[in-house]
Amino acid sequence: MPPRQLPLDLGHVVGLSRDDLVVSPANQRAAAVIDAWPNWPTPIVLLVGPAGSGKSHLAAIWREQAGAVQLPAHDIARHVGGLGSTSIIIDDIGADGLDETGLFHLINAVKGVASSLLLVARNVPASWNIALPDLASRVKTATLVEIHEPDDVLLSGVITKLFADRQVEVEPHVVQFLVRRIERSLPTAIRVVDRLDRLALEQKSKITRSMASEAIEAVDTGQIILDM
Repeated sequence: MPPRQLPLDLGHVVGLSRDDLVVSPANQRAAAVIDAWPNWPTPIVLLVGPAGSGKSHLAAIWREQAGAVQLPAHDIARHVGGLGSTSIIIDDIGADGLDETGLFHLINAVKGVASSLLLVARNVPASWNIALPDLASRVKTATLVEIHEPDDVLLSGVITKLFADRQVEVEPHVVQFLVRRIERSLPTAIRVVDRLDRLALEQKSKITRSMASEAIEAVDTGQIILDM
């Protein structure tokens, strides 16, 4: 049996434009709110969804169209004074180390100048353990938009996009095979596509359902391909 070709990790460009966004019932409302800016129902929008649900893609779209500045969740206060009417985005809100006082003053500042603030989080505010009562009440005034676990349409579109980002052609029936068999999460889809990309390079072959089955089993059992 001839040795397999060891693939070189050349990287790939991930498309994060609005045209690259796959919209389905799972993220339709979130996409609509991002598209509606600056005509938001409230100055503050809270985008919530599990890891790998596409929050970062939506946030990147909004950051581009709003010309927003991103602030670190743990260090907000020292930036508030010089922001003016600039739109602001804060990712991973609700994680350890949230600058509660800074966020409180930022929300007041955004409302005072009729600016916009996008907060991105994995969980709803009730799980953030906010110690500052005034901040908790301010956060409750935000427009809450949740992204749900991917449905078939979203999962299929994302898998197709992941292959396209890697400039890998794959037949639609292989994509549907993956959709029916992988765990219904975007992180799993990313791991399976990465595995298939490497297998195809190793075997110098187009991606087949047999190869897809092998990749799913490898991901499910925690196997990895080691670079040599």
